[in-house]
Amino acid sequence: MNRGTTRRTVLTGAAALGAAAALPLTPTTGTAHAAEAADSAAALRARWHTLLTGGPGLDLTDSQIAATVARIGKAATTSAKGLDPTRPDGLFPDLTSTTLSNHVTTSFKRLATVATAWAVPGTPQYGDTALRDLLLAGIDWMLTNRYGPGHTRFDNDWDWEIGSALALNDATVLLYDALGTERLTLINTAVRHYTPDPNLWRADRQIATGANRVWISTVVAVNAVLRDNGDDLLRVRDALSDVEGSGANSVLAFNDTSTAAEGTGEGFYSDGSFLQHYKHPYNGGYGKELLSNLSRLLNLLAGTAWTVTDPDLDNVRHWVDDGFDPLIARGDVMASVCGREIARPSKQGHVSAQTVIEAVVRLIPSFPGETAVRFTALVKQWIAEDTYRDFLAATDLATLVAARQIIASPVPARGPLVAHKQHPRMDKAAHHRPSFALGISAYSTRIYNYESIQNENLHAWHLSDGMVLLYTDDLGHYSEDYWPTVDPTRLPGTTVLAGRPADAAGQRTTSTADWAGGAALPGTTLGAYGMELRAFGSSLHGLKSWFCLDDVIACVGSGITADAGAAETVVENRKLRDPRAALLVNGTAVPADAGWSDRLDRVRWLHLAGTGGYIFPEPAQVNGVREDRTATWREINLKYGTDTPVTRPYLTLWQDHGTAPDGAGYFWLQAPAASAERTRRWSAAPPVKLVADSTAVHAVRRCADGLFAANFWTAGTAQGLTSDGPASVLVRPEGKTVTVSLSDPTQLRSGVVLDLDRRGLSVVSADPGVSAASTARGTRITADTAELHGATLTLTLNRS
Repeated sequence: MNRGTTRRTVLTGAAALGAAAALPLTPTTGTAHAAEAADSAAALRARWHTLLTGGPGLDLTDSQIAATVARIGKAATTSAKGLDPTRPDGLFPDLTSTTLSNHVTTSFKRLATVATAWAVPGTPQYGDTALRDLLLAGIDWMLTNRYGPGHTRFDNDWDWEIGSALALNDATVLLYDALGTERLTLINTAVRHYTPDPNLWRADRQIATGANRVWISTVVAVNAVLRDNGDDLLRVRDALSDVEGSGANSVLAFNDTSTAAEGTGEGFYSDGSFLQHYKHPYNGGYGKELLSNLSRLLNLLAGTAWTVTDPDLDNVRHWVDDGFDPLIARGDVMASVCGREIARPSKQGHVSAQTVIEAVVRLIPSFPGETAVRFTALVKQWIAEDTYRDFLAATDLATLVAARQIIASPVPARGPLVAHKQHPRMDKAAHHRPSFALGISAYSTRIYNYESIQNENLHAWHLSDGMVLLYTDDLGHYSEDYWPTVDPTRLPGTTVLAGRPADAAGQRTTSTADWAGGAALPGTTLGAYGMELRAFGSSLHGLKSWFCLDDVIACVGSGITADAGAAETVVENRKLRDPRAALLVNGTAVPADAGWSDRLDRVRWLHLAGTGGYIFPEPAQVNGVREDRTATWREINLKYGTDTPVTRPYLTLWQDHGTAPDGAGYFWLQAPAASAERTRRWSAAPPVKLVADSTAVHAVRRCADGLFAANFWTAGTAQGLTSDGPASVLVRPEGKTVTVSLSDPTQLRSGVVLDLDRRGLSVVSADPGVSAASTARGTRITADTAELHGATLTLTLNRS
């Protein structure tokens, strides 16, 4: 395809070619018999049936396939419990509400789960006529009593337009031959009542965007196949690109030109950020669902008259490379981009990453050549490195078959990710080293702090107040009941006022501060990141920096001020794999019993077994506590949580800034996964030196090579580098070469000017918009940062 062809030109031409594909599905002009077969309603139903069941010809003597079939049967047995179409109040005894819409969706999901087992050879339910009749009666009950034109929707639109419709469509495909014409018509009428068109206007008068748009397109597409309607498939294909001019963002195009105003800005950005519900970072929630459902749609439509031909489809490669790969740590999607899903017990145990992997497996056929090879290497790495969750033992049959083919391919696994990646469009950063990964979560005037709707995620007050999540070889750390049991008022890395806000207080709030972001040196694991913290609901204010320098993270804070309340910065809050994991304080072990607490004076270094080290170049006072914390999931999620108490052991370390602090600060070096011996050596000779920690600039220098990193909050100078205003900067000397990376983390400045106290430098290479010139005192670097939205610019200088 000519890359100069516009998206609208391509789709207009494709629409003309597909004009004859209205009714029936099979194109009637200009199409070969093979294509006609592929485009028939029966063929497309078979494709969707294969996605749900793995297709015909499965080797049931294969141990992995047999285990998956057994799991499908077991899930169906559980889902069928209590199923009784003669009940007057509900199809299932625990799903009788007429005010909670998720009871409707869950009822349909259970029917689809049972129908899957009925359709998969080898399950106890396969082909059972009595079960078939029970399922048909169950569908009839739902259409009569809950779902369809005769029923008024209640509670959450998502359940009516998307959740229930998706599950009912699946059950219909699975039971298609047993439904009969009358029942099939009732089903199709019901689905179309709530979801008639992919360009659906929601009840709040906002057109569906982002993941919701792809979900709705999936509903319409499968229902179009069930109705043998090619016109609707044409609308689905075009809705992904918004060629009908509805005003919504194209799903496939990057949203970089969006203003992120209310009702806009949802979807992927070119830096890998994904926003949903206006300004919430959501790669690991809605983003993964968008990827998953898009991969299914591409599979359904591939090779037909409705194949997606939009050149922006190529952007999906970047979604995977920039929007998912950096945010997955050995099978766990970083919690800072999972929204309210972290408060759902069903999303523990690396479930979100499994959805991403399944989607990429399905995408590989759509991206042949180099991308297919790279995706194959990536999938092999993701599956191999997650030793906590066996992907092949948890995925569906169709993905199992495809994934095993990928694993058996000669393409080698990619290897562990080693990178520093920042997502300035959603105020997040990820730092990957061979032995650990670290995620930093901030927010600003551009991004919300956290989401709590539908009575979910009720204690997430500080998820973006500088939270630092460390991922080590304890792969189950953020699973196994972390989010209900962790002290939500002391999340690691945050600076907070002591106290417990009301449930969900301050959710969906932007900061009043613009400064959040940083700069990164390309091709390295070197990055400067920071945020101006202005806490919700109080006068707490502070400046926070993280200088990620390979295996060491320099943590700097200054200007911590509040009119009232006790302020503290949390060094660590770790759920302990070993409840008696040793904590060394300056080399001496403290008691390992639950209930221990102490104020530790003149701390130079700490080491927590299984986690790593913390070095305080200036002796500091640190508070510590070991405790067994008990909670229920219902405390953080009234919608999906249970009342069963769970208990987990924790060790928490924090620095106390006192009551109503005025200009307090902190500085320590975090050494994730470091041994106690390495931590001790680094405490004697710290590898990173603090250069500045004022309210104008934070700066550090790495002793081994002179690497300099600074966050300028205002105009200022530090160690021979002057900035004319807010900026994040790294300066790396290598022999006669100096590399400078910079950004405007406020995303408001039209340009940044730096004066570097080094003479005789000339430009070797520079990103567009960056230049350098000699001055009487050294070298002036000028960078055009307008409309870059916090992206890093880099230039390389050479000493003549």
